[in-house]
Amino acid sequence: MRHFDLVIIGSGSGNSILDDRFADWNVAIVEKGVGSTGNYGGTCLNVGCIPTKMFVHTADVAAAPASGTKLGVDLELRDVRWREIRDRIFGRIDEIATGGRRYRAEGNPNVTLFEGTGKFTGVKQLAVETGDGTETITADRFVLAAGGRPAVPEIPGIESVGYHTSDSVMRLDELPRRMIILGTGFVGAEFAHVFSALGVEVTMVGRSGRVLRSEDADVSQRFTELAAERWDLRLNRKEIGVERDATVTRLHLEGPDGPEALEAEVLLVATGRVPNTDLLDPAAGGLEVGDGGKIKVDATQLTSVDGVWALGDISSAHELKHVANHEMRVVQHNLLHPDAPIESDHQYVPHAVFSSPQIASVGLTEQEAQLRGVDYVTSTQDYASIAYGWALEDHSGFAKLLADPATGQLLGAHIIGPQAPTLIQPLIQAMQFGLDARTMARGQYWIHPAMPELVENALLNLPLN
Repeated sequence: MRHFDLVIIGSGSGNSILDDRFADWNVAIVEKGVGSTGNYGGTCLNVGCIPTKMFVHTADVAAAPASGTKLGVDLELRDVRWREIRDRIFGRIDEIATGGRRYRAEGNPNVTLFEGTGKFTGVKQLAVETGDGTETITADRFVLAAGGRPAVPEIPGIESVGYHTSDSVMRLDELPRRMIILGTGFVGAEFAHVFSALGVEVTMVGRSGRVLRSEDADVSQRFTELAAERWDLRLNRKEIGVERDATVTRLHLEGPDGPEALEAEVLLVATGRVPNTDLLDPAAGGLEVGDGGKIKVDATQLTSVDGVWALGDISSAHELKHVANHEMRVVQHNLLHPDAPIESDHQYVPHAVFSSPQIASVGLTEQEAQLRGVDYVTSTQDYASIAYGWALEDHSGFAKLLADPATGQLLGAHIIGPQAPTLIQPLIQAMQFGLDARTMARGQYWIHPAMPELVENALLNLPLN
């Protein structure tokens, strides 16, 4: 039984823990996905943030001709070379993943890479199933960064129809004529934009009455209205069965007007994600598990077992790469400085949806403020009211702010429209460092006629005391 100073489970953000300060540590990295699937580097690199945004940018370019008419420019989309798009993107992604795996396997004499699934068989004792059998390892310290995987709902027939998830849909050999997207969250919204912009007829199916329902209600409602103009939107539906007939998948639904059936060549399941906690057998490792199967951690990312930390999607309520990276830096410090631990800061965690239009959000939604009984005021500023918005001819986007009426401290910010994830950044900074709305609006120059004037005017319009 081999013993290590540190075992890291997962090669996403957990892989970044190791730097020169760990050169004299005997370290093992356990990664279940390497080898034939070639996804060393975690979800973000291989099937998440990075490839999806490369597809999104391509989709934005493909969608541009359609927006030219209102500007007096007649353009047309002549062709979409899907395999060339796919191979360009994954030609870069796969090379990075392969290089990362090679570096850890061959370039670090103090690091041993185990390619297989690890499962706890005792406290700080892990059995790793590899192609060569099972090897049990132990360590003084463990970091659990094993991420998550797509959730698949229990629908009669789902396992026999050859459905896709975000893990596989980007590697299709051919673009289908039609696609059913099951799910109305950010994964579904982003892929609906990608595939519809590339010419696929998209039908989106959801159980609730709005798309992106976790966003501020005004933002979610606006996005739902716009989505209904682009896609065949089937909301308030319940899935009752699915089947495959030759080259067509048929999804049976129960809706407001009774039963209905949808047909498409491809079914994309985008109904959320689940942590990989169950794969580790946490009970055998003495680890406490909370709601939704997340590993329980304290503010220092320490689990219920001393010397075992967890980070990222397996433990965090925020399934975001920038959060996993922040937690990684906290764990890294606490590994090196156990007598002076630091804590993660999750007070203002932003997120973005890279669909069309884009969405970005940080802090409280108006619904959350009402539920918590928080005293607040709001302001809403349309893109159409600023000069750059005129240039864009954007009549649907807006920024919405929530602030404390007495102090002017920002409580939440929500933007739907072009470059929303970029525009929201100064608002995140203001919230993080306590800059009030009055000071932020009047204490600096705002370039005219640039898009940040959207933020400036939204700040100025807050009805503060």
